[in-house]
Amino acid sequence: MLNSLLSRGLAAALLLSPVPAMADDVLVFAAASLKNAIEEIVGTFNGETGHNVTVSLAGSSALARQIQSGAPADLFISANVGWMDTLEEDGLIAPGTRADLLANALVLIAADPQAEPVELSPGVDLAGLLGGGHLAMALVDAVPAGIYGKAALEGLGIWQAVAPQVAQSDNVRAALALVATGEAPYGIVYATDAVAEPGVQVVGTFPADSHPPIIYPAAILAGHEGAAAEAFLAYLSGATARASFEAQGFVVLGEE
Repeated sequence: MLNSLLSRGLAAALLLSPVPAMADDVLVFAAASLKNAIEEIVGTFNGETGHNVTVSLAGSSALARQIQSGAPADLFISANVGWMDTLEEDGLIAPGTRADLLANALVLIAADPQAEPVELSPGVDLAGLLGGGHLAMALVDAVPAGIYGKAALEGLGIWQAVAPQVAQSDNVRAALALVATGEAPYGIVYATDAVAEPGVQVVGTFPADSHPPIIYPAAILAGHEGAAAEAFLAYLSGATARASFEAQGFVVLGEE
């Protein structure tokens, strides 16, 4: 009889106890320039929620093409609106989930800690500054940082003069590495990349009107809606994520 009473008591306790939420896996495709901030945010989110969010980092163009080819990502954070527009036009974005998350700035960096500041105004002799060296940039026709960089150089009227000395990389972090290791004396990256790499210094900031606005949209991918993905997307706009993004130099869009 005692065993029967214990069994009934245990069953009642289980019924009255709150059932923990099921932990889910979420795969996020994110622009390479988000590396430091997004990895910190993911670690905090996983610890707080018990979910298992993982991040795949690369150039936005490469990630978007993988999504078009059926890669099983749940959420995409692009470094420009163009690639997100393309996926939305293809019907690959879950309706109502897209939001502009962050903004960034474009800077000229140098490997030499003694490099002088450069006034990035129309007609600046950047080619002369490079001498025989290269200007490290992300792919100028595909990767957002490279697209913005080329637009900025065109806006200043110096693209044609500089183009022969441009060394293109698969993504902005690879371009950053070329400067940090001294393989290229100068490079064009996001302001946030310069914050993340102590081996380079900012010598100039491109005027905001020399290139399109640098906006990072985020969205859940069609067919991948779920509580965990939605929770992480919401978390990206919360106070904890905001602090991580701002510490890396991003401007967080939307209300606090």
